[in-house]
Amino acid sequence: MGNKAVSGGVQKSHYTTKFGSLNSWDKGGVDIINDDPRHYAFSNVYEVANMSKPWEKVAVGKNLEYVLEVIRAEGVSQWRIAAHDEFALSLDGEILIELLAIESSPLAENARGSIALDADPKGTKMGTITLQKGHQALLPAGRAYRFSTAGTGVILMQTIEGPDTLYRWSEICQSF
Repeated sequence: MGNKAVSGGVQKSHYTTKFGSLNSWDKGGVDIINDDPRHYAFSNVYEVANMSKPWEKVAVGKNLEYVLEVIRAEGVSQWRIAAHDEFALSLDGEILIELLAIESSPLAENARGSIALDADPKGTKMGTITLQKGHQALLPAGRAYRFSTAGTGVILMQTIEGPDTLYRWSEICQSF
């Protein structure tokens, strides 16, 4: 926490940032200031990943149709595609992302969220992205992508709510 030091008559606070991981994290909490605590919920992304199966997309934040999903990364995921851009942030582990411009899109005109593809898609390889902890990648609309990792990792996805978005608020949230 903050230790106050005085330098030249100005008080300075010193804070130590502690990065979490799937194997080492603190639950944390929320300090409510001048508001009703029933308006808030709190969950820990590493705890959610620890309780999840590989590649499940568990919502940990929501704003209208937009969601933040925690994904436990283990092995190789299915190929996925979305009609909108998505962002993947590695919170733990090294994540490899393969990108593919597919020949024929299975997306409906009004598709929302990402969908899993039943088989390996045909198309042109666009390249790969390697994410290490703290790195973020844009997953472009209409392009197929697949994640893989040699170990276990945690991905935080910014996306639009879709058919694979899982809501487990009662299981994952600390409420007041």
